[in-house]
Amino acid sequence: MTYRFHRAALAEHLDEVALYESRLPGLGADYLAEFEKVMARVCATPDFYPRVGDSDLRKAGLKRFPFHVIYQVKSAQIHVLAIAHQRRRPAY
Repeated sequence: MTYRFHRAALAEHLDEVALYESRLPGLGADYLAEFEKVMARVCATPDFYPRVGDSDLRKAGLKRFPFHVIYQVKSAQIHVLAIAHQRRRPAY
């Protein structure tokens, strides 16, 4: 299975890469590597991760960085809908 971003989720994702990279060179690359690991697991086992409420949305957490990837499975593809910070906007 493959994944693709919603435009707003891609913007959130790229903003986080830039923010981490501005704080410490190489940290943005670490964030990207962690994100790709999570997305590889999501693509392999999309139904493993918990649902968000009663919806068909699911969330997968990054281990090193305080984010959840909010996604939906549609037409045999993962649609990344948001990159949600766990503390800044916990109910997002």
